[in-house]
Amino acid sequence: MKICMFTNTYLPHVGGVARSVDFFARDLRDRGHEALVVAPTFPDAQEIGGIEEGILRVPAIQNFNGSDFSVRIPIPFIIDQKIDRFWPDIVHSHHPFLLGDAAMRAARHRRLPMVFTHHTLYERYTHYVSAQSEAMKRFAIHLSTEYANLCTHVVAPSASVARLIRKRGVERPIAEIPTGVDVGFFSEGEGDRFRKEFDIPGDVRVIGHLGRLAPEKNLGYLTDAVADYMKTDETAWFLVVGDGPSRETLEEQFRGEGMSDRLVLAGKLTGQSLADAYRAMDLFVFSSKSETQGMVLTEAMAAGRPVIALDASGAREVVKDRENGRLLESDAPPERFAEAVGDFFESPEAAEKWRESAAETAKEFSRESSARKMEDLYRSVLAEHREAAQPPSMDRFEEMIQGIKTEWDLLGEKAAAVASLIKTEGQQREASLD
Repeated sequence: MKICMFTNTYLPHVGGVARSVDFFARDLRDRGHEALVVAPTFPDAQEIGGIEEGILRVPAIQNFNGSDFSVRIPIPFIIDQKIDRFWPDIVHSHHPFLLGDAAMRAARHRRLPMVFTHHTLYERYTHYVSAQSEAMKRFAIHLSTEYANLCTHVVAPSASVARLIRKRGVERPIAEIPTGVDVGFFSEGEGDRFRKEFDIPGDVRVIGHLGRLAPEKNLGYLTDAVADYMKTDETAWFLVVGDGPSRETLEEQFRGEGMSDRLVLAGKLTGQSLADAYRAMDLFVFSSKSETQGMVLTEAMAAGRPVIALDASGAREVVKDRENGRLLESDAPPERFAEAVGDFFESPEAAEKWRESAAETAKEFSRESSARKMEDLYRSVLAEHREAAQPPSMDRFEEMIQGIKTEWDLLGEKAAAVASLIKTEGQQREASLD
């Protein structure tokens, strides 16, 4: 099969979607398929317009609105020639906007089936484009839902997301396929080497976290909880892997608590350094409520590290309370989270059982298993598409009508979302006048 994937975030950007697309593209190639990734340019990425190692870069605005995301500049037809040369069997979109529009056009124009992975709870990211408001959240929900209903099949990275988007109105078939984890790779990290490199004593307790340092990750809560525990345990250190706009706030908080000497900000890590970082931790902590899958949680567990997290989508599919970590109530106060950290360190026998269980849990999310599920989905979608497809026509007028229909559907998708936005804003104004 020849698969063309469209994504608004890709390497060298470090994030869940970028890594998911990269893993699936690599693993599908290993299984004998061809995969072309269409993605925006990023600093240090390959030049625009060239296909190198299965990647087609398109122009983009860097560091959109103060974030570390790139946003594609909508230049019509810039990728058509390269896609025609590749000529995919199936199109896979990883976002419902920007390059998501390009994916829809590419599929409709060539009469190809299209799969869409609902990676993100988009309403949790509206602060990057506007002030937080219920209207913007409804807009984001409607946009992604209407887009999903224009596709052939939808992928949900977890059962929680599948239930949620079905409740929101997604009518297309949904397959649950998480992004896989390289279990063997993360189990062989060198934690002692990492501790030496970052001057972390070998006999201290290391509480670890990995992810984008951004407001939607609920980091204020997490740092409150970790700092609360560290006040009672002078042997505890906090290792944070990742970067983002909340980095300075995190530093200021620990400086204000007089514990900056026990805070290690390792920045963005990949490859062996990332595996080493997980193994340098004794416990992994996570409080985000905006995830659609627990990628970093399964990576931590592959390294044999138990997890303490809040009950939310992504986490509840991975963390089994008191088996491989703790899954606390979503509204648990920071003090309760800190107490759970203390219980872990004070119960070495239970902690050892959790470590063993964590390693077993990770095997359920292997990259091999996920790639096989995605391959099976593609085959099924293609088979259904071939059965339903009409004989090809060379009629130029029919091609023009198909193009107009695609643009109309995309316009309708956005119009529905805009209508929802206007309706909600009107309701908010009426409420303010009452």
